[in-house]
Amino acid sequence: MTTTVNSRKTLHRGRVFNLVRENVTLENGVTTDTEFVTHPGAAAIIAMLDESRILMLKQYRHALREYIWEIPAGTLDPRESVLQCAQRELIEETGYAAANWHELGVITPVPGYSDERIHIFLATELRAAMQNLDKDEIINVHEVKFKEVPQMIIEGKIQDAKSIAGIFLANCRLRAKKAR
Repeated sequence: MTTTVNSRKTLHRGRVFNLVRENVTLENGVTTDTEFVTHPGAAAIIAMLDESRILMLKQYRHALREYIWEIPAGTLDPRESVLQCAQRELIEETGYAAANWHELGVITPVPGYSDERIHIFLATELRAAMQNLDKDEIINVHEVKFKEVPQMIIEGKIQDAKSIAGIFLANCRLRAKKAR
């Protein structure tokens, strides 16, 4: 048996996501209401300047009321592929474009209350482009030594889940590549 959706109501329509309530019958026969955020999806990028340095952002996040360390990322526009989103966001947020792209994986950052999926890419062979921040973005771009990033995570300097997952996936890919 699978979960059956008995009814669905949009409680709030936002600029980026919606809040939905569904009445569902679970596969164990229990009927319940569940509320979750519907999200168009996103792309995040590990942008490698060379074998030892990546681009990271210090970005203001109002919900946290602070600047946090993140990798470049953004929400999919309508009719945009995840790769197109990643390419657009890298240029917009960092002022760099990449010649080489590899999808590292997909994460579900908060599956308890959102259907969002973030596609994580490794971007290499970077070249300068024109940064084009959205008017509501406050971002500082930093070059960070890739080998120092795990310690930043351990020390709690990097807390953003997509960034930690992306760094882990990139590290796995790069180690596997070296082992060949």
